[in-house]
Amino acid sequence: MISSIITHPGGAHKDDFLACAVLLSQHEVSIFRREPSESDLSDSNIAVLDVGGEHNPEKLVFDHHQFPRDHVPTCALSLVLQYLGIYEDAREFCPWLEVAEWFDCRGPKDTSEWLDVDRETLAKLNSPLDITLLRSFAAKSEHHPKEPVWEVMRMIGIDLVEFLTNLRSKLNKVSQFTEVWDLKKEKDEFKILFLPRVDSLPEDASDVLGYQVRSLGLEEEIIAIISPDSRGKGYGMRRYNDDERIDFSRVEREEDVHFAHARGFIAKTSAIDKQRLQEMLIQSYQA
Repeated sequence: MISSIITHPGGAHKDDFLACAVLLSQHEVSIFRREPSESDLSDSNIAVLDVGGEHNPEKLVFDHHQFPRDHVPTCALSLVLQYLGIYEDAREFCPWLEVAEWFDCRGPKDTSEWLDVDRETLAKLNSPLDITLLRSFAAKSEHHPKEPVWEVMRMIGIDLVEFLTNLRSKLNKVSQFTEVWDLKKEKDEFKILFLPRVDSLPEDASDVLGYQVRSLGLEEEIIAIISPDSRGKGYGMRRYNDDERIDFSRVEREEDVHFAHARGFIAKTSAIDKQRLQEMLIQSYQA
């Protein structure tokens, strides 16, 4: 069990803030912003984050500053996520994580070059949420349960951990039932991801289908996703990555289509027969 968390004093950054938040999701303990003592570092019940001069998960010391200059960007949050066994899922499901790692380890100049944007554009991505939370965290040397900043941090940590674990669970279940359809219209061939209606799946199972496309490595081939309509017995049809080769407004006059957006990116149908769904997809396709 963790009795407390220690992180560095002074200015706060996204990686130490989030590393603390993730640990708070597992342990409702106080946070102390100070340099750790030798006894702190040797006490396996005290978690030391983003300071301490070593990475030793067995001793609950998670520092990255001693890594070589050319080490792959890794921050305190990375190390805590690795310790909890959810780092790989976080890298897959949270695109912001790699950016946070780069920013903390390489700074704004290298990060903006890596993202192929100028530093001014990078600065525009900050919001009062980032600024106020980090300033409030840095303003006090201690944060305890029931205090506003501590409670917000724990809420963020719980939300992040639950997001990752629930998403992985849903994705594992959904992957057992999805089908990839290879369709053809004249000389053109294209792929569709289809999720049939399965009673054992939750209503929001379709939310993970974009991740399923990426896990299959078919981001450049699949152009639409078909999944059960949460408001009816039929199916919802939507573009994947807003691929304009599919225009569902082309089927808006079909009797079994009760909604098709004028922009063509989504439609709802009462049809449940696979052959009929495929017919509408081919009809909606335009080279």
